[in-house]
Amino acid sequence: MLTSITDGILCCLTGKTTSLVLPLESSEPSDGFEFVEVKPGRVLRVRHIKPERQDASVRDTIDADTGTSVHCKRKITVYRNGQLVIENLGDVLHSEILQCQDGDLEPCSTVEVELADYKEMPSSPDPNPVPPVPLPAGEQKPAPPPRRRRRKPKRTVLIDSTQVISSCKGTHSDVALFFVHGVGGSLDIWSSQLEFFSRLGYEVIAPDLAGHGASTAPQIAAAYTFYALAEDLRAIFKRYARKRNILIGHSYGVSFCTFLAHEYPDLVHKVVMINGGGPTALEPSLCSIFQLPSCVLHCLSPCLAWSFLKAGFARQGAKEKQLLKQGNAFNVSPFVLRAMMSGQYWPEGDEVYHAELTVPILLVHGMCDKFVPMEEDQRMAEILLFAFLKVIEEGSHMVMMECPDTVNTLLHEFFLWEPDMFAFLSTLLPDPPVCLLEGH
Repeated sequence: MLTSITDGILCCLTGKTTSLVLPLESSEPSDGFEFVEVKPGRVLRVRHIKPERQDASVRDTIDADTGTSVHCKRKITVYRNGQLVIENLGDVLHSEILQCQDGDLEPCSTVEVELADYKEMPSSPDPNPVPPVPLPAGEQKPAPPPRRRRRKPKRTVLIDSTQVISSCKGTHSDVALFFVHGVGGSLDIWSSQLEFFSRLGYEVIAPDLAGHGASTAPQIAAAYTFYALAEDLRAIFKRYARKRNILIGHSYGVSFCTFLAHEYPDLVHKVVMINGGGPTALEPSLCSIFQLPSCVLHCLSPCLAWSFLKAGFARQGAKEKQLLKQGNAFNVSPFVLRAMMSGQYWPEGDEVYHAELTVPILLVHGMCDKFVPMEEDQRMAEILLFAFLKVIEEGSHMVMMECPDTVNTLLHEFFLWEPDMFAFLSTLLPDPPVCLLEGH
């Protein structure tokens, strides 16, 4: 603590940060680690595990397997008062949302509320009309209620596409898994998942964001905006992408997975969002502690690390402290931390942006998470076309480190999952449901 305060004072006097994140010598074998230059002087460390494949003839047979074709059609209307109306018109009229807490898969239909403005009027007059009751002498007829003006939508988006959803096995050579961490983390937080899925034969890719882990840390705040980091991940995705790619994001990393799924709908097959929050546009908070000068944050770094341990883990024992140390979580320079928090500006990522996604999405939420409220992930499940929400009672924000076996099993079942078209046909209704969602 004293060392941290001394370094912070020197930082204030010299105007330079004392701890810079530079490429580190990993204690792990170099096999599987690559350094990719996404831009001149901007180098990211990437963990890339490509397992041994079968012979070409067997691979081609596996890759030729077809999945279930689902017609995804929905109309998204935004009104000037912020109200959002979503009408699902295709095959996926009732996307099942898994909200069970005991590990069983229990379907739950999406929210359906009919707008008053859309209530149907009688198509034909009543054959036996009731005669009006005559008013007593001297009484005037009450004035009719004011006629409501027909509201004009501010914006209307129509989604009409066909999504082929198939089972993704580790033996399939056209499948790749991308793992994206959030602020203050590194690819090491995915160590249990990378080991588990690479053993099953999956090709896994996990990068360190700029300024994190062993990636280079530019000393300019513009290097850590959402758009700069998104372009880094676009370069990584284009370099390693296969025919069917599954994106797994945690916290802030969920926003980048959403960006890639929106940009490459033909390449992104499924998405996993772990404690990613609600479908709201990103905007940095001006009153956050991370707006303090870097030297002050450096002095406060031990307190910040302890606060992250308390808020990020359901328990604060020796095991959790060791996990925090092994995962390099929150082990970034104060400058990078401040720039990351200040650079979270993404106005395009609103509810409409998320509602346009047509890929199957698994939402994983740790019940004890103090960073992301449960209501935010529930809101995300309501907005998305095809979402499954899973709550892990004993998990918190770092649920993939706290409960690796549970998360690995859940993710693997989702990767192998393929919809049954007969189940879809049995849920079809004659009239399309209307989902009314109040804007925030």
